[in-house]
Amino acid sequence: MQDMNQNGAPQGTIAVLIDYENLALGTGKRRRGGHQQPGPAPDVKAILARLVDKGRIVAKRAYCDWQRFEGAVTPLHELGVELIEIPDRAHTGKNSADIRLSVDAMEMCLTKTHIDTFAILSGDSDFSPLVSKLREFDKTVIGVGMRESTSSLLAEVCDEFIFYEDIVSPGGIPEYESRVTAEKRPCYKLLLETIDALQRETDGFILASLLKGAMRRKQPQFSERTYGFRSFTALLNEASSLGLIKIHNDQRSGTAVVDGFCE
Repeated sequence: MQDMNQNGAPQGTIAVLIDYENLALGTGKRRRGGHQQPGPAPDVKAILARLVDKGRIVAKRAYCDWQRFEGAVTPLHELGVELIEIPDRAHTGKNSADIRLSVDAMEMCLTKTHIDTFAILSGDSDFSPLVSKLREFDKTVIGVGMRESTSSLLAEVCDEFIFYEDIVSPGGIPEYESRVTAEKRPCYKLLLETIDALQRETDGFILASLLKGAMRRKQPQFSERTYGFRSFTALLNEASSLGLIKIHNDQRSGTAVVDGFCE
């Protein structure tokens, strides 16, 4: 059964496939001679949080020679990412990670028919034929990569391409910390960031039930009762009374609808 987006349209069931070395090198800078050095570890948690706004993630795999990126192993395990070991390129050749990721993507495409969306985390143009083939099989493909290191060939063939810098840049959420108690700040942070993310998907209103569903995809343990609210509508009413969001009641369903942030 498909999830529904904020306007009631079906959302995808997503497989996330990560070319980790490409992402890690993309955060770095070029040294003399054109060689790339790794930069800060990419914020995979933020990427996954962005992707769950588009549907339910059912598979997460990352491909790399993990001896080169040992510091990333534990954080990725904590995110539930399956780590696929790719031996050093000197022993296997330049494109071994690309080949394994592509083979796995096509295997999922052909055998796991419930997966209708593939998120390819890489800026490498070598994945362009894979993206084209997945789309031939009527799959939606979302690309994620660094702005400076992403090939235009890959970005243009995807159904949607999201630049990493846009994911980790500060969102346009209103200032809330001075208006709520410390105990409620995690709740409001999740609420406002989810609204901000959903607004990037559509210019329309956001149904309360679907907003709560998106929040639970980000944090499955979320419950408004943890923060003292008797219902999700009570949380939205308080956020509205604090001048953070605009809401109205939907006449058909009789439930609250979020129109957006207050000016």
